[in-house]
Amino acid sequence: MRIAVIADVHANKVALEAVAGDMPEVDGIVCAGDVVGYNPWPEFCVDWVRERDVPTVQGNHDRAVATGAYSGFNKLAEAGVEYTREQLSETDREWLGDLPTERTLFDGRLKVVHGHPDDPDHYTRPSEFSPGLLGEEDVLVLGHTHVQSHEKYGDGIVLNPGSVGQPRDRDPGAAYALLDLDAMTVEQRRVRYDVGAVMDAVDEAGLPRRIGTRLSRGQ
Repeated sequence: MRIAVIADVHANKVALEAVAGDMPEVDGIVCAGDVVGYNPWPEFCVDWVRERDVPTVQGNHDRAVATGAYSGFNKLAEAGVEYTREQLSETDREWLGDLPTERTLFDGRLKVVHGHPDDPDHYTRPSEFSPGLLGEEDVLVLGHTHVQSHEKYGDGIVLNPGSVGQPRDRDPGAAYALLDLDAMTVEQRRVRYDVGAVMDAVDEAGLPRRIGTRLSRGQ
């Protein structure tokens, strides 16, 4: 069984379409949260996930958009949340608010969280990956750091597919992963896309310019 794993789309339509175009035939797609935030296409990205019935967990930006509570965010993140709240319908905001913080899928073999199994807002960086993060599941999927990485242990796999819409590991390519639950293997993928088009759209939307410019550096 081959699963496409995405996370941190952050309303980047151009990157999401590039990932979708690169994605081979799979048995399912899962999303580790933050469908929205930062970039100017929240409605498109929410629709994309909802129309495909992609099992998704709630990221911190998803929650902020749903609740309007984002006092701890930096100026770029604040601007993204405010823009997104204006763009999305009440129905879409409610959908974001109703997302769970954890999902267990495929007969318990796969657990999906956003930040950490015990704290959805914790940035679990690759240096923190360990067998101790795993519970009864064979594979733990998490996002939040926007850093693509995975480790395989005797008890299973810890996987961050990286960020589709705002990578922060110095590689500007849109990131996702292919997980084979039968072979217990992970293929990390990067897809080039038109960052310039996103930068132009950020400017046109009146969002802070750095939201776009940082994409070219994978920051």
